[in-house]
Amino acid sequence: MAPYLQLLIAGHTLSTDQARAAFGELMGGQSHPAEVGALLALLASRRPTVEELTGAVLVMRSFVTALETSIDPQRILDTSGTGGAPKAFNASTLAAVIAASQDVYVAKHGNRSRTGRGSAEVLEMLGVPLDLGLADQRRCLERAHFAFCFAPHHHPAARHAAPIRKALGFPTIFNLIGPLTNPAHAQRQVVGVYDRAFVPLIAEVLCELGTEHAFVYHGLDGLDEMTTGASTLVAEVTRSAQGGSVHLREISPESVGVRSCNPLSVAPSNLAEAVQLFRDVLVGRAPAAALEMTVLNAAAALVAGGRTDTLADGVDLARKSIASGAADAALARLIAVARG
Repeated sequence: MAPYLQLLIAGHTLSTDQARAAFGELMGGQSHPAEVGALLALLASRRPTVEELTGAVLVMRSFVTALETSIDPQRILDTSGTGGAPKAFNASTLAAVIAASQDVYVAKHGNRSRTGRGSAEVLEMLGVPLDLGLADQRRCLERAHFAFCFAPHHHPAARHAAPIRKALGFPTIFNLIGPLTNPAHAQRQVVGVYDRAFVPLIAEVLCELGTEHAFVYHGLDGLDEMTTGASTLVAEVTRSAQGGSVHLREISPESVGVRSCNPLSVAPSNLAEAVQLFRDVLVGRAPAAALEMTVLNAAAALVAGGRTDTLADGVDLARKSIASGAADAALARLIAVARG
């Protein structure tokens, strides 16, 4: 790894091929821990480039324990985000359930949360085992339209960096590339990021990687979600016969039919409260702040998933999914299939 470290120390950036070589050594377990720490720290000292991120993602994807199914990856959606921002509640996971209720195939990629009440913990408490094997995950995706891909089971090569990342104590490039390495090869995605500076950057990487349709966003109130507390900076990635493109804009809640409200006002303080709020949202009994935030994020998932064309239409469909009981039924179906 020495040649790549010398380039970075000299103030240069890495090409896609150079990043692939450096991260290939890291994830192959061929690097000394000091080299790994130096690489991660040098890259964290500035904003990584599209080329560096693309190279690292390609390597991580090559090491992934893949979830192969009968579903075309161009039809599969992921709602994984970077984390690292203030946490309101499990809006992206609720959005995934609502999308699944509307015939979108969702391979939700995630890990345990620093808060102890993230997607993995909530789904586990609801009755979705985290230790499902590939065959069971495949069954969940094909029959329930939702599979939870627990990240540690799909990224064994990341173990070579795990203790170094923990020791460094600050976000590294792994926070950015993790959400871009879906085990089911999802070509549709919504990605919340913890810093607005990463919105166009991650979108360009997804465009470079051939993503079919994606939203990358950061709430201007600091949340890594589509937020109802302020406008949201959004980069939309689309693909046509002419290739991929990225469109950057700010979206206010009112512009797509959602009421402004403070999502942090309903933030649960523990796992039990998070699970109860999750259930209440799906049956329409939650406070307005939680419902409005959920339908906004579900709208992005429904558009990226190819179910609707506009966010306003997605908001309407998400509301109907909750009101009709379809959203709650989708969760019940997932739990039943996951338990076999």
